[in-house]
Amino acid sequence: MTSGTALPADDRPFDDSPVHTEDLPATPVRDRNISAEAWIEAPAVLLGAGDDIGSPRIAYKRRIGPWLLWRAGPARGARARYVAVHSADLDRVHTFLLERDGSGSGTGPSRVEHRRFRTWKEDLKANP
Repeated sequence: MTSGTALPADDRPFDDSPVHTEDLPATPVRDRNISAEAWIEAPAVLLGAGDDIGSPRIAYKRRIGPWLLWRAGPARGARARYVAVHSADLDRVHTFLLERDGSGSGTGPSRVEHRRFRTWKEDLKANP
């Protein structure tokens, strides 16, 4: 299901074709969203990550080192929760809740509490 045409993140259709961990791409997929439900090894914590923010569909975004980055919620304009799952240890999970106004909070693998999404992602990169 690849057309090659880049679409805005919130306009990409969800692809529910089954996918294994090793087949999740390193870089963003620009023509569709790989759904968390399609990930065969998906941990339960990921599958429920959007329930409390009214966004049950969760989209795969990219790899950051060994971390698999997912997002529940839209790219802009509403609350969104980012979830990082370690590809070699699916029990290692970190989340970042991004608020509508751009503020946020989340703990990274260093156990530091982050208020900026960028520093949370940098923590993932620095702590494989």
